[in-house]
Amino acid sequence: MSCPLRLKPAFRNFEPDELAFVDHFKKGEITLERGATALSEGEASPNLYTVLRGWGFRYKLMEDGRRQILNYVLPGDLIGLQSSLLGEMEHSVEALSEMVLCSFDRHRLPELYRDFPGLAFDVTWLASREEQMLDENLLSIGRRSAVERASYLLAFLATRAQTLSGDPDGPVRIPINQQHVADTLGLSLVHTNRTLRKLASKDFIAWKDGVCIVTDAQALARLARWRGLGETTRPLI
Repeated sequence: MSCPLRLKPAFRNFEPDELAFVDHFKKGEITLERGATALSEGEASPNLYTVLRGWGFRYKLMEDGRRQILNYVLPGDLIGLQSSLLGEMEHSVEALSEMVLCSFDRHRLPELYRDFPGLAFDVTWLASREEQMLDENLLSIGRRSAVERASYLLAFLATRAQTLSGDPDGPVRIPINQQHVADTLGLSLVHTNRTLRKLASKDFIAWKDGVCIVTDAQALARLARWRGLGETTRPLI
């Protein structure tokens, strides 16, 4: 199986039998336009997906239209596991940019757990990592100041993107607008705008062509008192 993500040093090497299984586990690829819904809350999806290209975000929507963004998904992230194990999705996933997803038949998940303990560990690791990221987001909403919240979010996204690109120091273009930031941080749009202007005045970030450009992720991490991702290589399904 030829997967461009497997060439990146961010992901661990797989054994030949694992790759052979994943090759048959995979059903195909799906392309989504920016703003399209990949998975919907309450849906029982027949598939699991790995993000091959592009950005997206997980969110929950209240009846009156208020939205809370829970986390962001980047290449290598697994989505749809919740539906596979719990019967239906408890959140939705939307494309932030054009996305390409690898789709997998979720009904073969028990086979993966039974016959490939290394892959089973990988799926568990990915789920645990998602929980870890949600812990940090909850800390932000509960205890970080507005400036610290915004700094953490942008440092986190930039660091993840830099890990994938292999360039730890270069600027990062993040395809989010200020409404996305507000819906992630639990702040009003006005408060978010004021907060982001403070970071821009320090030349930590800039806004251009409708995206956020992080120019100093390390400075943002220090401001947020965030220690970083703390990972070397990671699994990929």
